[in-house]
Amino acid sequence: MTEDARHYHHTMPFGAEVDPQGGVLFRLWAPTAEKVDLCLESGREGDPEIPMQTAENGWYRHHHAEAGPGSYYRFRINGEVRVPDPASRFQVEDVHGPSEVIDPAAYPWPDDGWRGRPWEEAVLYELHVGAFSPEGTFRAVEERLGYLNELGVTAIELMPVADFPGTRNWGYDGVLPFAPDCSYGRPEDLKRLVAAAHAHGLMVFLDVVYNHFGPEGNYLHLYSAPFFTERHHTPWGAAINYDGPQSRVVRDFFIHNALYWLEEYRLDGLRLDAVHAIHDDSQPDILIELAEAIRNGPGRQRHVHLILENDANQARYLERQEGCPRWYTAQWNDDIHHCFHVLLTGEEEGYYADYRKAPAASLGRCLAEGFAYQGERSEYQKGKHRGEPSAHLPATAFVSFLQNHDQIGNRAFGDRLTMLADEKSLQVMAAVTLLAPSPPLLFMGEEFGTRTPFLFFCDFGPDLQEAVTAGRRREFSRFSAFSHADARARIPDPMAVDTYLSAKIRWTEATSQRGLAWRRFYEGLLRLRHRFVVPRLVGMPGDGSRHYLIGKRALLVEWRLNDGSLLRLVANAGGEALSAIAEIRGTVFYESEPGLASRLRHGNVPPWSVAWFLEPGEGSTS
Repeated sequence: MTEDARHYHHTMPFGAEVDPQGGVLFRLWAPTAEKVDLCLESGREGDPEIPMQTAENGWYRHHHAEAGPGSYYRFRINGEVRVPDPASRFQVEDVHGPSEVIDPAAYPWPDDGWRGRPWEEAVLYELHVGAFSPEGTFRAVEERLGYLNELGVTAIELMPVADFPGTRNWGYDGVLPFAPDCSYGRPEDLKRLVAAAHAHGLMVFLDVVYNHFGPEGNYLHLYSAPFFTERHHTPWGAAINYDGPQSRVVRDFFIHNALYWLEEYRLDGLRLDAVHAIHDDSQPDILIELAEAIRNGPGRQRHVHLILENDANQARYLERQEGCPRWYTAQWNDDIHHCFHVLLTGEEEGYYADYRKAPAASLGRCLAEGFAYQGERSEYQKGKHRGEPSAHLPATAFVSFLQNHDQIGNRAFGDRLTMLADEKSLQVMAAVTLLAPSPPLLFMGEEFGTRTPFLFFCDFGPDLQEAVTAGRRREFSRFSAFSHADARARIPDPMAVDTYLSAKIRWTEATSQRGLAWRRFYEGLLRLRHRFVVPRLVGMPGDGSRHYLIGKRALLVEWRLNDGSLLRLVANAGGEALSAIAEIRGTVFYESEPGLASRLRHGNVPPWSVAWFLEPGEGSTS
């Protein structure tokens, strides 16, 4: 990376790089192409098509003196198909159109000294740029940063923005991972959003997808067959080649992508989507090599946080070294979500089957030890052992949530918990989530109790539309409510514009009497978190937590914090009052109903209730 006080530029071995001395250097790795031409496109007749020079190992290069920022270009493969640059920084005409040369050093970043925030301060707010506002743009997100700051969140987490086909998509069908989608704005709009977020004291995280490319607009198979391998398979087909012949360039492509977002866009962290679908038998594997490149790069200069989604619960990637993350900072903890969901809704189909027998006991294990599944057999996965021991890790290695895009959007009708559970029980579980040591994540609109659904939506071309609609409905055939075709036909069509529009946040809900009450509730909990919990998390030990089951649906959980104090939770996630409880010590700093702490100390645990206590230790100041 080259950097001065206000300009940031990540140098890559591929793509189009503006030459400070003039012109642009164009590079493409096309090991299975016979020839490659550079096509400069101005929309006028006579645009040049220039044969690119071949180099070793399948590389093609050409320096064009007359090209510059704003030039449009594509590559012609074997004199036939024109394709965009796989490392394009911007596509003004979507994934099939020409790439635009971008000079990243042209954006003037404010010289504000931003070095990020410690992970222990993280309160994440996940949002979809298109559905977060009526406009659906980076600039519209920027306009609500003050609102998010006042709420008490400290980081926004953007669902993937890498260029996808069409005008609407969750983002997990991206095919050009270096190009922010043009439907949200230009690269400078995203940079302006990040700079504005930092000015509000907010970190910015980005969801990235390194396990597959989307089904439309990926041309790599035409000229770069070694990008994929039949040695491994994923739900999307042949896997990305991270460990076979010629995999070095493939690995570099994604490592540079991660560095590019962190350096050129000054992001504070990345969430790697579904890494359990990344297959790599090499040592070190791509996840470790990527993390080490970041820790030894931008992570040396400022706080950079890496988050995993990993259904395999591989605790090894969350290893600590001298109290700091060696590779990955934290993992989305789907286990804890599933426990919350079963307790709140009683649903037991699909992956919820693994939590139906003892949801409160599993919740206690998640709160105290991280994963519910640490090597046990999964009923849902047909008896397969799932997970690795995680109790030795600090609670800060696990991100907790009641809702996220997956857990809402993968439901047939995109139901929010506000449509599935009553307000009292939902607020009890929110108080557990937001005040526990694990960093919490909110999904957009959750804080004002929105009832807006969040459905799966996309905008593929005609060749895929029918198959995608049918596939979406077929996914639910294993659920009893959708066993008949007539029931599945009522599931909203992901290709329909109305499905996308229905997912947009209705901000009128936020200013309603009900919405304001929910928001005050969330704001109050987050103020308590920042006052009582956050200051005691840095250096919090692993193996310092315990949990006890009270009856079948109530819990006592204790955490030893960094100053020796004990954080203590008592929660009843059931409709029956309980009396079997030991003496509760410490000062109460939250109770879900007046006088609850006193009742707990007399052995009475009311139904659907929660209280938090702090007991000072020898090294604590209060």
